[in-house]
Amino acid sequence: MTTRQNPSNATFTPSLADDFTSEMQDWLKTQTDMAVQQQEILKLLAGKSEAFERYGLKNDPMNLQNSVIQYWLHIAQDPEKAVKAQADLWQGYMDLCTQTTQHLQSSKVKPFTPTSEEKPDRRFRDSRWTTDPLFNHLRCAYLLMSNWMNKQADEIEKNDPQSARKMRFALRQYTDALSPSNFWMTNPEILDETMKTRGKNLQKGLSNLIHDLKSSKTLPKVSMVKENVFEVGRNLATTKGSVVFENDFLQLIQYEATTTKVYQTPLLILAPWINKYYILDLQAENSFVGWAVAQGHTVFITSWKNATAEDCNKDWYDYIESGLVASMKAIQKITAEKEINVIGYCIGGTLLTTALAYWQETKQKSDVKSATFFTTLIDFKDSGELSIFTDEPQINAIESMMNKNGYLDAWHTHVSFNMLRSNDLIWSFVVNNYLLGKEATQFDLLFWNSDSTRIPAKLHSTYLRQTYMSNNLAQGKMVINKKTLDVTKINTPSYFISAIEDHIAPWQATYDGATLFNGD
Repeated sequence: MTTRQNPSNATFTPSLADDFTSEMQDWLKTQTDMAVQQQEILKLLAGKSEAFERYGLKNDPMNLQNSVIQYWLHIAQDPEKAVKAQADLWQGYMDLCTQTTQHLQSSKVKPFTPTSEEKPDRRFRDSRWTTDPLFNHLRCAYLLMSNWMNKQADEIEKNDPQSARKMRFALRQYTDALSPSNFWMTNPEILDETMKTRGKNLQKGLSNLIHDLKSSKTLPKVSMVKENVFEVGRNLATTKGSVVFENDFLQLIQYEATTTKVYQTPLLILAPWINKYYILDLQAENSFVGWAVAQGHTVFITSWKNATAEDCNKDWYDYIESGLVASMKAIQKITAEKEINVIGYCIGGTLLTTALAYWQETKQKSDVKSATFFTTLIDFKDSGELSIFTDEPQINAIESMMNKNGYLDAWHTHVSFNMLRSNDLIWSFVVNNYLLGKEATQFDLLFWNSDSTRIPAKLHSTYLRQTYMSNNLAQGKMVINKKTLDVTKINTPSYFISAIEDHIAPWQATYDGATLFNGD
């Protein structure tokens, strides 16, 4: 018998069994670690139950469940239409199954898409959502159902536009959450990452979730921006300025012009108190304040106080007198100029409008030389999807919550705004942070968006009831300090700028407000 000897320089690799055993051990360790993480998450969520109760979030505060129930009841009221609608949906599924069968047999079959959206859906940007028969089927089945549900809401809109808008919003929250892109087993990108990392992406995602739960002082909030990337004063809000006046409502910041020649009339920016002032002074390349001082303007901007329980009774007129008027007096003293150009941004523009109308009604001479309005709502009759939060039950729920705290918490504002664009501002981060296990992005605007503020209870209640709910400002019925305001009497030269994609202040609604004034 002869034997073959191994050469002296031979190398040995682990057997397939060893490889398999090692991978299984690694996988099992990952699963064990994830089980421990899940227990920690449950404990953290249980620890926040008091916060959920305090903010009135345990019993469907947005009344979405009732909207969905009303939606299905409406469909059931007309059996003939309901049967036809079901038949249409069934036919769509049959067409999809036929196409999927053909797609499985030949890759040359054109992918089926049951929608005609103007913009690409970023949830399905991976090519496999259309080229792979299985993922294409999942995508199309989901779109068929969500489009069908929205189509039924269109029927309701003919008779009750406000109810239809609320129903559509509620349906979108459900359908957005149920998208196959939001689950690791039905998203090709997440499946790839899971196979590549042997599940460590999911483990890292749970770590990210635990971090978010621990870092949130009250209610959980998904991280939108990578930690420690941005800091106000270091790489945000860096235009050179100084606080020149402050009271119990705000700080007034002054920025000197950087030109040799300076415009005589100073510029005051009345910032919104819903978010921080530095939206207009993010970074050097996108700072409006930086641009304005480079043109020769002496700029002042309001930085409103973050409300506490002690501020609960501050109202709209207080913000006019102690906010706008106090700031203008400080500017007049500093610059020795009587007239001031004023920019009102968002809700700051609404406050400016009421001040101009109030001065007109009380026959006070306005020192506002010109008024500029950045994305400002004055006429609220068609104010977009935010109006769904402002019916009587909703406002009662918000007021009940504010009465416990003395203010509207920043979390409430942040989440409400994000729900209007839930795919972009909620679910995309859930997928990125918790399923792909990646770090959050580095985007200055998202950092600002997450830096919401608290609002005094009485001020916010007045705002919701006088504008969104009753549209009193545009109709000449809003009462401030016992004076009824008529915005059609405002004769201050004014300029309005709106944004096409703005979902908070839709440009059609801001345009309606711009037509109300009497001046140039």
